[in-house]
Amino acid sequence: MERLVDSFGRETTDIRISLTDRCNFDCFYCHNEGLGDTRGPSEPAENEMSTEKVLEVARVAHDYGIRNFKLTGGEPMLRADLNEIVEGIASLEGTEVSMTTNGTFLPGRATELADAGLERVNVSMDALDSDDFREITRGGMEHVLEGVGAAVEAGLTPLKLNMVMAKPMRPHLPDMVDHAASNDGMRLQIIEYMPEIVGDVDYRVDIDEVHGWLAERADSVETREMHSRKRYIVDGTLVEIVDPVENPEFCANCHRIRVTHEGKLKGCLNRNDDLIQTDGASGSELRDAFRRVVDNRVPYYGEYMVRNEEGEWVQNPKYAETAETESDHELPMVDSPAPSSSSSPSSD
Repeated sequence: MERLVDSFGRETTDIRISLTDRCNFDCFYCHNEGLGDTRGPSEPAENEMSTEKVLEVARVAHDYGIRNFKLTGGEPMLRADLNEIVEGIASLEGTEVSMTTNGTFLPGRATELADAGLERVNVSMDALDSDDFREITRGGMEHVLEGVGAAVEAGLTPLKLNMVMAKPMRPHLPDMVDHAASNDGMRLQIIEYMPEIVGDVDYRVDIDEVHGWLAERADSVETREMHSRKRYIVDGTLVEIVDPVENPEFCANCHRIRVTHEGKLKGCLNRNDDLIQTDGASGSELRDAFRRVVDNRVPYYGEYMVRNEEGEWVQNPKYAETAETESDHELPMVDSPAPSSSSSPSSD
């Protein structure tokens, strides 16, 4: 079986597939898998991948040895064909299918998704105070809590509560840790706020301070291979930190690629100059698109994105020429891989 390994020795084992850019929430930190803020509901767009296209992309990923599939959005549960997609991917030998959701549609559907082959979910939840939660997300916390309960009851565990760590959320961290610790089947995943993607730099929290706070409370500390993430065991519950910003070690241990809701392959969350269009591609062309996006990966986005003299995040000039010649967001399909980045080894 051919495996996808980039020029820095990172094998691709995981894939995130965005099913839609629509969402019924309006979170201020939304980056839509790095493509840009969705900020609220919208009608289905013609450019969303069809059911068959999603499954075709999944089959090619599986042929390359990828076994971990994460369904994302927007809000993936807005897809009417979600059960069919889950069932189709889960039928591929050895796959694990999980999903990131805001949880509001899980009541009444969690069991049927579990029956279709969904194994676990991540639910976005940034606070337990209903007023603050609504201020952050423009959504109702009671529906999320109900969805979390339905998912746990359906066996979609371990269920991770995704908490973005921005200034409005920092005061809620102790309650969120206690909530996860007091409920069986739950974990807490703290995600570093990414100002270089969504702006509002004033919302940035010192993630080292969060690490220190957890270390003081933790019974033990582990390191997960994926992204070299720190995991703190607090009162018997796992609390994990996702901290990619300016973190070469995080990217050095990244084994993931992404698919946008339009069917474009994406090698890194932080980049949009490397999108490989798969619309109309099938068979060898689609397989070639996977090879190209992996070949184009850069060592780590802390090198790819740098701060200028004004402190703004900008593209490292050393990659500008590559971006102009290799990527225009609508790359034509060809029979041979595009040349890989000329950068020196480091991390995603």
